[in-house]
Amino acid sequence: MNILFLASELYPLVKTGGLADVAGSLPRALRELDQDVRVLLPAYPEAKERCQSLTPVAELKLLNRPATLLQTTLPDTDIPLWLLDAPHWYDRPGDPYSSPDGAPWPDNAERFGAFCWAGFHLALNRLGLGWQPDIVHCNDWQTGLVPALLSLEAACPATVFTIHNLAYQGVFPAATFSQLQLPKALWHVEGLEFHGQLSFIKGGLMYADRINTVSPTYAKEIQTPTFGCGLEGVLKRRSHQLSGILNGIDTDKWNPAADPWIPQTYDLQSLSRKQANKLALQRRFELPAGAETPLLVFIGRLVAQKGVDLILQAMPNLIRYPLQFIFLGSGEDGFEQGLLYWSRRYPKRVAVHLGYDEPLAHWVEAGADIFLMPSRFEPCGLNQMYSQRYGTVPVVHRTGGLADTVVDATPDQLANQAATGVSFDHPVVGAFQEAVKRAWLLYSQPSIWQRLQRAGMMRDFSWRRSAAEYCWLYQQALAERKAGHPPTFRQSLPPY
Repeated sequence: MNILFLASELYPLVKTGGLADVAGSLPRALRELDQDVRVLLPAYPEAKERCQSLTPVAELKLLNRPATLLQTTLPDTDIPLWLLDAPHWYDRPGDPYSSPDGAPWPDNAERFGAFCWAGFHLALNRLGLGWQPDIVHCNDWQTGLVPALLSLEAACPATVFTIHNLAYQGVFPAATFSQLQLPKALWHVEGLEFHGQLSFIKGGLMYADRINTVSPTYAKEIQTPTFGCGLEGVLKRRSHQLSGILNGIDTDKWNPAADPWIPQTYDLQSLSRKQANKLALQRRFELPAGAETPLLVFIGRLVAQKGVDLILQAMPNLIRYPLQFIFLGSGEDGFEQGLLYWSRRYPKRVAVHLGYDEPLAHWVEAGADIFLMPSRFEPCGLNQMYSQRYGTVPVVHRTGGLADTVVDATPDQLANQAATGVSFDHPVVGAFQEAVKRAWLLYSQPSIWQRLQRAGMMRDFSWRRSAAEYCWLYQQALAERKAGHPPTFRQSLPPY
């Protein structure tokens, strides 16, 4: 199949979250399955700096402003990468969505509306590049207008829309609709209108031939009021076109047997060497070095979604146990200051590194005993998979991708050697504390602990498995397109 893959970020060119990891890995895995995949990304400054041999291949006029399509390849591959070069929209400091002070760019609707129009023209082979996709794979709200625009064309590729996090929806004032030069036929309650505003994400949810999210459990959760973010009705009615495909991880990059960023490499047959990473990590953070004290770590954004508040609420009790903690990440100031408080009060028990450091993240994964991930919701999550690959036992809230990737250490699962971590059902401080205590008690039993570590290290979280599932999904989207769906669905939707 010919696949056009659209994303607003892509590792290693630009990254703010898990979408970048998917965009950087899935096209490579699809190419390994002999699919002709090509990628479209905005030409952010860091993307242009990290790409080589940028060649202009088309000139566009988007929203009455000029833009250039630059062609290169994904780093270390031969996969074609198109960068939409429009300095007035993309050549600015900050991340893809926000200014350096953290505020969203005020023209985000225009920036990503133009990106969607470029994807639309590429999908219809209107830029003179001599290549026509069979599938257009859109990711998150920044690409949501593409399926909507394509739905008005008599002949067009099939579309797949992937939800990486439903909480981010791209909702803008109604006046934005005309500013983006969108066809009037799309402005109605069964189209892009959402409670009187323009919703980018509804374009994907209403008009794509197939919808998926990044874990099977999250696909079910978002059809409920608790996780549906106001769109559960739309998603429930599209349940026959909605599925979940678990993200993979880069098993070459995240490989304890060949990781250049950890002091001591190890594998399933040399698991005892993992201990050297722990001792070095304890020294790095000036914690008392020793194997007997469990080392618990957290890596991620310091926001409520990740359950950081649960950790802080639990600290007065957890600090009574013989445990050590390392936190790596950044986020809300209150959470940063809360963690720093505990590190200042107990400098030999708690260490904090504010900000993200990729090499250090690998070292922390390799040196930790227990990984804390009490997320309130988690569409997929990656660190719990990294942890298992590195023989670090995760403690997780049983939700989304965490429920799909961590097998709880119940007596039955321990007996059949399937258990890989500890999970708890409700995101409340008491349940989290009990899960940590259970992990600590398991750590005190070396034979059981090694069984947990080994079971996790044997799990297959590779992208090849996920890519095969996406190929199946693309075939389903093509079938939906031939069958004339989702127009029948759109006509059946009641008003809000």
